[in-house]
Amino acid sequence: MICDWSISDLPGVNKSEQALLQELGITTTGQLLAIAPDAITKQQLAINLGTKIQYVNKLVALADLARLAGIGCQYNGLLLHTGIISVKQLAQMPAHKIHQQLLKLHVATLQRRDLCPDLAQVQGWIKQAGEIVKS
Repeated sequence: MICDWSISDLPGVNKSEQALLQELGITTTGQLLAIAPDAITKQQLAINLGTKIQYVNKLVALADLARLAGIGCQYNGLLLHTGIISVKQLAQMPAHKIHQQLLKLHVATLQRRDLCPDLAQVQGWIKQAGEIVKS
C-alpha cells in the first residue's frame, strides 16, 4: 500500500518551511514527489524555497520512504540516517544488514535496543519496497 502524508508529518520540517511549500502548492508527500521527480526540478524547487539542493533532496528522500505503509513518517528519518535514501535502494538491501544498522543507531543515540524495529518488520519493508519498484 502506498501512503501519502501531510508535509507537516515529515520529520524536521518546521512551520515556516511548511508555509513555503504550501505557497508552492505542496501540502502532501505525494505532491512533493510529483513536483520534484528529477535533478532539474529539485534544483528549481530549491531556488523557489530559497534553500540548498541538499535540503530538497532530503525532503524528497523522506517523502519517498514514507510511501511505504510500514515505514511512513515514523521510520523514514531513521532509515535516512542509516544511508537509505530511496524505496529503490531499500528494495535492494539485505534485511539483516539494515536491521544491524538500525540497531546500532538506536543503541548509539537512545541507548535502547527495545525501540528498534525487529528483523521481520524490516523484511516487510523490503518486500513492500520491491512491490513498488516492480509496479
